[in-house]
Amino acid sequence: MDLYDVMRTTPAVREFTDAPLPEDVLHRILDHARFAPSGGNRQGTRIVVVRDQGTRRRLAALNEPAVRRYVAQAKAGQSPWNPLEPPSPSAEEIAATAVPEPFTRPLLTAAVVLVVWVDLGLVAATDQDLDRIGLVAGASVYPLVWNLLLAARNEGYGGTITTMAVAEEPAVRELLHVPDRFALAAVVPLGKPVREVTRLRRRSVEELATWETFDGPPLAASSPGQDSSVR
Repeated sequence: MDLYDVMRTTPAVREFTDAPLPEDVLHRILDHARFAPSGGNRQGTRIVVVRDQGTRRRLAALNEPAVRRYVAQAKAGQSPWNPLEPPSPSAEEIAATAVPEPFTRPLLTAAVVLVVWVDLGLVAATDQDLDRIGLVAGASVYPLVWNLLLAARNEGYGGTITTMAVAEEPAVRELLHVPDRFALAAVVPLGKPVREVTRLRRRSVEELATWETFDGPPLAASSPGQDSSVR
């Protein structure tokens, strides 16, 4: 597929057929994905490929506490898990919230589940002293995760980045025998999509980017023959 076609048609896939993901195809996906950039090219990502159904059921169960808060906050009109405000539902309300099956089913029905870790000793977390949630360390792992989803799309497969299990990181680490220095970045179910998506909807460039300052004019498409570098 053309690169731009892949970028414009790689959806979050959560429904899979029962088709297997051959090991040689998975290896090829990861072989291309590994060329993603990372801080200082230190390449601190490790991926645990899980096929065992018992382990996957445990991973699905470890999603549930975070899902309960997600659903409860969404029902209360909050942006779930946002770091700027505490949950408005009480702990008791969150604990009583049912877990919708779509949040856990992909981990059980995908051909494989990739559990992605990053070595915290190999990331340059330049925002670690700021008074907010850290984000920068993700630059050393998420480009690889997105690369593997693009590569999977190119091979006719798909998946999605899930993070609910991250809230239970110690239990996931114990389950998969992961050293303490590694942080859980994502759990990615991967398989053959039930439906092929050919067109995605996203915000326009004009809504996404502005010139010079946050409140500057939107970056619009240049008129034919206009050099946008002069803007």
